[in-house]
Amino acid sequence: MTLHLFNHLLAIGSVEAHIHFMEAFRAVYRNRVVEIILLLCVASQIASGLTFVRSRWRDRHQGLDLLQLGSGLYLAFFLLVHVGAVLAGRMKFGLDTNFYYAAAGMHVLPYRYFFMPYYFFAVLAITVHLARALHWLARDRLSAPAMRAATALFSMCGFAAAALIVAAFAGGLYDISVPAKYLATFQ
Repeated sequence: MTLHLFNHLLAIGSVEAHIHFMEAFRAVYRNRVVEIILLLCVASQIASGLTFVRSRWRDRHQGLDLLQLGSGLYLAFFLLVHVGAVLAGRMKFGLDTNFYYAAAGMHVLPYRYFFMPYYFFAVLAITVHLARALHWLARDRLSAPAMRAATALFSMCGFAAAALIVAAFAGGLYDISVPAKYLATFQ
């Protein structure tokens, strides 16, 4: 997930940087064995996260705990939709699921009103969820105010990264010409 997020951060610079990095690492993550392991990891993350939510629902009713709960639920939703869409793009539509596949929805009305917040909240949810995980790992070493400050800082960085990534994919940082075959999936 870290490499995937880093790949999207490269889109802030250019489409070419994003695609170049993606193509370099596809040799690894598109290997059949690695891809199956990654898909199993995603399924495991979703299942364990939902199990955790179910078992701890009554215990999670304070501010920062609710952030962790909400971010985890959103990530479960996002991973189901995102992985399903990528697999459909490759298998059903025969498309290269690169930058343009992700960007296409942000260039077609009314779909952009779904895809812009969809990606924005995914990046934000990852950073909030990681911030809360760090909270639990460091809870015996940091004071409560220090942990709140770290969560806030991590979340602000996630907010900025999410805004920049969405701006890049939506054509807000530079001109993008999404090929017609990607736009056609929304017809």
